[in-house]
Amino acid sequence: MNNVALGLEGKKAIVAEVNEVASKALSAVLAEYRGISVEKMTALRVKARESGVYLRVVRNTLAKRAVEDTEFACLNDALVGQVICAFSMDEPGAAAKLVRDFAKECDKLVATAVAVGGVLHGADQLEAVAKLPTKEEAIASLMSVMNGPVTKLARTLNEFPSQITRVINAVGEKKQAA
Repeated sequence: MNNVALGLEGKKAIVAEVNEVASKALSAVLAEYRGISVEKMTALRVKARESGVYLRVVRNTLAKRAVEDTEFACLNDALVGQVICAFSMDEPGAAAKLVRDFAKECDKLVATAVAVGGVLHGADQLEAVAKLPTKEEAIASLMSVMNGPVTKLARTLNEFPSQITRVINAVGEKKQAA
């Protein structure tokens, strides 16, 4: 962040904006960004926009105020050093995927904390959160689970008339042979 001093109104606006985002977000990731070039940071912001992730560099004191009264208040102890806040707005794993994938390209971006459902997790849980299914994947998985018993029932019901037909044919053949 630049060294220009923010006025009180500017600080209030930042806190209000981040608070509104945090109150609607599904998950959050904090990552240290020390030493990342402006070009890399711009690329990260573009990828964040594309994947439905709200990304913001916020002073820790302002971020702590912004996440008060949200499920991300658990991040308070993790807000130390130069961290960037990434909030998943549409898919719970989007911010974790963004940070994980970008950290592969840029080793200066290091995840420090992950929060989901009001619970703070260490950076070691980044991969697990990144693997959370998207809404479409979850629906597809649920539908396949629900479809299994219905398919089996349909096969069973179709099998019953076939068995009766075979029995009648067998009886008819036996009578013709006799």
